[in-house]
Formats: sequence, structure tokens, C-alpha cells
Amino acid sequence: MLSIEDYEDQFLAPYALKNKENEGRIYSEEEDPYRTNFQRDRDRIIHSKAFRRLGYKTQVFVNTEGDNYRTRLTHSLEVSQLSRSIASVLRLNKDFSETIALAHDLGHTPFGHAGQDILHNLMQHHGGFEHNKQSLRIVTLLEERYPYWKGLNLTKATLKSLMKYGEIYEDDLHLYELSKQKKEEFPPLECVLVDQCDRIAYIHHDIEDGIDSGYIELDQVLELEYWKNLYKKAEQEWKDHFSKARTPHKIRMLIRISLNLFIKDFIENSKKNLEQLELTSIQDVYKLNKETNPLKNSMEFQEITFVVYEFLKQNLYQHPEVLAMSRRGERIIQFLFEEYRTYPEMMPKHIQERIKDYGLHRTVADYISGMTDRYAFKKYKQLLDI
Repeated sequence: MLSIEDYEDQFLAPYALKNKENEGRIYSEEEDPYRTNFQRDRDRIIHSKAFRRLGYKTQVFVNTEGDNYRTRLTHSLEVSQLSRSIASVLRLNKDFSETIALAHDLGHTPFGHAGQDILHNLMQHHGGFEHNKQSLRIVTLLEERYPYWKGLNLTKATLKSLMKYGEIYEDDLHLYELSKQKKEEFPPLECVLVDQCDRIAYIHHDIEDGIDSGYIELDQVLELEYWKNLYKKAEQEWKDHFSKARTPHKIRMLIRISLNLFIKDFIENSKKNLEQLELTSIQDVYKLNKETNPLKNSMEFQEITFVVYEFLKQNLYQHPEVLAMSRRGERIIQFLFEEYRTYPEMMPKHIQERIKDYGLHRTVADYISGMTDRYAFKKYKQLLDI
């Protein structure tokens, strides 16, 4: 039976991040005899409360708007699936890729990006708020599962991969050295892969959810040259099976074709780039930069991504009904923030105890950002009735 090291040396590319390169944990632990360190990181994330709460946090549509729309949880699962599949083909570390994908949105607030923006404004004189930085607080401080330390005690490699550009809150001094290292290194390719899969996932599933909601019409989407060509391709391939299908079924068939094209292009373009770079170790990866990043779609598909995103921005993200949902979420978060800042005794006892370590404003931001859409609305209604 192959050891973990022998298996990775035999099956992973020399530039993949290996288990032995995980950099250890902040608090020392014995190795698990049956799981790699990244598999343990993944499992700890899956079992965390923050991960479960993503099931009731907004992706585009507030959770109460319908049962079929994506949530932060289902989005994370789709990113994870894409990342793991592509990592396997490119001989990258699929366990590490999956871990990053599952954790990448842990720090999101209720009510989506609108929630993040209003919380950042409320915290502008107290260190601000940003969901990537918040993800790090969750996995290093706020999750409570172990008797010996705060957080999940993930590997340092995973923690660095959750840092966007190495940024942390200025008061999170326990992450300072890792942040400093991150700023000096290009991220592992698994981290780059997840970032690319995140974008591929949302430009596809947001099109589907937008049409399902009725906020976008299929005819609008078909005004884009790329989707018009996909529609013709589907008609040729599936004939009556496509032309007689209901609109929701048609869009799912189109999404399937498009995802396959995006993934095929990404893999082939990345393979070509990797061959040209001739990377021989993870140390070579750390020396890369944005311009030499090998993992990306071809220019043709990058342009399609930009066009589709701009279409979603104009027709879905800025749709009056979506903006109304966002504004409602902003008002709820602003109200809760002011109430808890003024009357911190209304927060649970274990949350109040954090004030002495993290300060009042950061504690309130931690508490509110961890809420689901429905819990935030519930607390809002309760406090209004006082």
C-alpha cells in the first residue's frame, strides 16, 4: 500500500501542493492515520456551524423567495465540484482544492453583497468588514468545537489560501505572519483554480436562477451572440427534444452545453500554459505573478465571461426587485447593528463575553455577519416589538 507521500509523488504534478507542504497548524496536533491534513481541513469545514448556515444565506435571491434558487451553500458545493473535477485532470491536489472551495464564502453576511457593504460602512471607523477576512476569523477564532483552542485549527496552507491578497483585519494579530508570507508569494495553483471556478459557477447558475425567477427572459439572454449560438447548437443536436421543451428545461440544457465548453476550454488552455512554463515544484509556483498565471480560460472565453457578467449586472443584480431585497436587507442589518451596539446585553451571553477580547463593534459585526437571512429577520421583528 502506497504512503500518502508516495501516492502524491506518483499521481500529482510536481507543482501541485502536496500534503507534506501544508506548513503545519497554529496549534500542534497528531497526524491522522487515515486522512491527509487537507482532508481533515475539509471535514472540519463541513462540520462547522458556519458552513451549515450558508444554506440560509443569500446568493442572489433572499432565502425566503423560493426553494429552488442557489444559496451560499449550494453555490459553494458547485464551486467545489468544478474545482475537484478540474484539479483531477490537471493533476493538482483535489482535496486541497475542495477544501478552499467549501470555505471560500464562510464569512459572507446575510442578504448577500448588500449585507457586506452596509456592514462595512457601519464598521468603517472600526476596521471595516470584508467577507474573506471574516472567513479567517470564523475558522481561527469564532467556531467553537475543541477544548484546547479557538477555531478549527486548519493548516497554515489552507489559512493562507483563504486570504485575499494576504489581507486580514488589523486586530487579527494571530494571522499577521501568515499574511506577510501570503503577500510575498503567488498562491498555490489550487487556490487560483477555485477562484476561476467560482466565476464560472456563478455566471452560469445566476443565469438559470434569473430566468427561473422571471426577472430575466430567455429572449434577453439570446440577444447575446454566445448564447444565441448555443441555442442553435442545441436545436441541431437535440432537434424536437429541445424545440418542444419547456423554457426552464431549455435553459438547463443550454447551461449544460455552456459549462462543458467553459471547462473544456479552461483545461486545454491551462494545460498549454503549464507546458510552456515547465514548473518543477511548488517553489516555482510561488514565483509566478498575475501575468504568468497559467490557470485561466482562453481570451475568447474571458471575453464571454465579461459580457455575461455585465449582462447579469444590468438585468439581474440591478433589477428593481433584487435591489428592493438588498435594500430591505441593508435596513435590517443597520437596525440590528445600532440596537446591539447600544444595548449589547441583548446579545447572547457567550457573544457578550467576546467584547473584552475583540471590542464592542467587532463583536457586534461578528454576531450579525454570522446570522442567516431568516434569523436576522426574526431578530429584527423581535426587537421592533420591544
